[in-house]
Amino acid sequence: MNGLRVIPAWRHGQERLYVCRTDGRNIAWYDREAGRVNLLSDDRRDDVLEALGPFITGPVTVGPPPVPTPAELARLSLHPDDDLAPNRPGEALLIDLDRDPGPAHRLRPDPRRRALTAEQTVGEALDSLDGAGWHTLHSVPLPGGDRVHHLAIGPGGLFALHCLYARKQKVTVADPTVSLGRRDSSPLLRRVRADADRASHALTAEVHPVLVLVAPAEVTITAPPREVRVLRDTEVEGLARTGGVLKPADVEALHAMARDRRVWSTAG
Repeated sequence: MNGLRVIPAWRHGQERLYVCRTDGRNIAWYDREAGRVNLLSDDRRDDVLEALGPFITGPVTVGPPPVPTPAELARLSLHPDDDLAPNRPGEALLIDLDRDPGPAHRLRPDPRRRALTAEQTVGEALDSLDGAGWHTLHSVPLPGGDRVHHLAIGPGGLFALHCLYARKQKVTVADPTVSLGRRDSSPLLRRVRADADRASHALTAEVHPVLVLVAPAEVTITAPPREVRVLRDTEVEGLARTGGVLKPADVEALHAMARDRRVWSTAG
């Protein structure tokens, strides 16, 4: 025995195994996802690897912690209350339903739950793009109580996605209006464009508006909407095929900026 203890902990949604001395001080940690053992001092390298032996899976890199990038430094300096990255798809609706679930028995389904289903469906599709160099923020708050349902940042640029539950409905898009079935149409595309414009103002970067229709039976577009891309939820992952706009460093920098709640106070 070398007197070292291994203590698991979660940091920014990822598991780390910290190696501690008997006095509680950390001398190394193992990042399983990155396959890296970070040593604060090389003096006890062999002891650290011996302590981590039962936990290490596959090949690992051993050395001092990598120098953080400017984006990582910005993230690390964020107060947890100001960090939007942990938001779940539909975060605002989940909080609202938790505070006020409404009557147990309703004649009609709670429209908030349908909206939540739409945001969760699209959010899951966007989160699956992480491995392709994309980052997604959910329920991004805007001044006045509005919000961007999802903000996707990746090689193809920045996209503000607005979700519309349309299960088994015929959807007609006639800029600026959108209608579901026989319901009255509403000028939804104006809001979609306005939200993207406000995001562009906050981030000082071009943000493209996207309307995502979740599970529609049929979609009719009488004329291509101005600036707004209209997608079905099954087409969202196709954003990963767009590229050539942002470099990886730009993606990380914009993500670090966008995840700061304080940035959005300037979103008009």
